[in-house]
Amino acid sequence: MKARETALRLKRFELNEKARKVSDLEMMIREFETIAGDLDRQIQAEEERTGVKDARHFAYSTFAKSAALRRDNLRASIAELRAKLEAAQQDYDATQQQLERVSTDQPREVSRNRRRPDRPTGLALR
Repeated sequence: MKARETALRLKRFELNEKARKVSDLEMMIREFETIAGDLDRQIQAEEERTGVKDARHFAYSTFAKSAALRRDNLRASIAELRAKLEAAQQDYDATQQQLERVSTDQPREVSRNRRRPDRPTGLALR
């Protein structure tokens, strides 16, 4: 296999891996947002059930406190994942540009069938 073809295959593989990473990060963010939304609803339901909505109140539900802590941790994780997603997206874009650059470059193959000048030989064949 030629070096150029190998480089193209390597860049395509690299691009696919980076696309997979971006996709995985997006999916994780969506899942975490869904879980955080569920926790919000559970907290609200618990506050309605107990009638205490102030988290500093002595009678505030321990379930609501722990759910709020989990929700806040998820939101912090979402923020970190978004930063990673942005970096991964930029990395993907850069790799895509490199692949386009490599694939549009003209191959630098040297023709092996070049015509060589005839070498004079001492004998002339007639």
